[in-house]
Amino acid sequence: MLKFKDTELDNLVDLRACNQSYDGGNTWILQNLDFLIEDKPGQGEFATILGPSGCGKSTVLRYIAGLQDPTEGSILIKGKEVGADNRVSMVFQQYSSLPWMTVLDNVGLALQYKGLLKKERDEKALEMIELVGLAGHENKFAQYPTLSGGQLQRVAIARSLLANPEILLMDEPFGALDIGTRIQMQDLLLSLWDKFHPTIVFVTHDISEAVYLSEDIYIMKKAPSRFVEHVKVDLSYPRSRDTKRDPRFKELVYMVEDKMVEVASAPV
Repeated sequence: MLKFKDTELDNLVDLRACNQSYDGGNTWILQNLDFLIEDKPGQGEFATILGPSGCGKSTVLRYIAGLQDPTEGSILIKGKEVGADNRVSMVFQQYSSLPWMTVLDNVGLALQYKGLLKKERDEKALEMIELVGLAGHENKFAQYPTLSGGQLQRVAIARSLLANPEILLMDEPFGALDIGTRIQMQDLLLSLWDKFHPTIVFVTHDISEAVYLSEDIYIMKKAPSRFVEHVKVDLSYPRSRDTKRDPRFKELVYMVEDKMVEVASAPV
């Protein structure tokens, strides 16, 4: 078992001996998977998951979000099984806003479920809308083409952070965006992380994006999958376009690329 961390800090996310099969155990997508992220109040962690297509990266996020149970194993959030009182929000690649609702109502949706009165939740939602750069769009319907793809992802990020500012799960959230918008969204995400210090668990296929955003990169092997590599990204924050011109940035991209090639070519 490869356990990347185990210190005196409390555990925030703890996946233990997770196995996943969809055919009664004849084949396994995940096998003997452990994943641990420690709780760092006021600091958070930016962790990115890389791995071959079909290795179960999105499945790991669904476990943490409580959207899927493993065939075997356990998932704990702050030491407790996932339930209504510790639900974690998730930003998907596909736009997930409710198109019949305004931006304001979408962002404040989780607060409505928590029982906050409309005046209070609108105030909190408006603050978040301004932070993600959507001021002036709050009364528009959250649908394409009324809003662009990047704007719709800003809605999803704002809603998720307002729902649970401690943990943010992101499943290839910028994969469908054009390169200019993608760069803007990467920088927005870093600025929000610097302000709120949540723990972000981010899935991408883009190695350069992973190195630019992350403190820690966790690499999964092909199915039957588990985590096999942990890369510490030793680049200082805050990061900017200048970071991408740092020789160390390029070294890290090449190193992670080499590890990904090794993982892809390794025998099952």
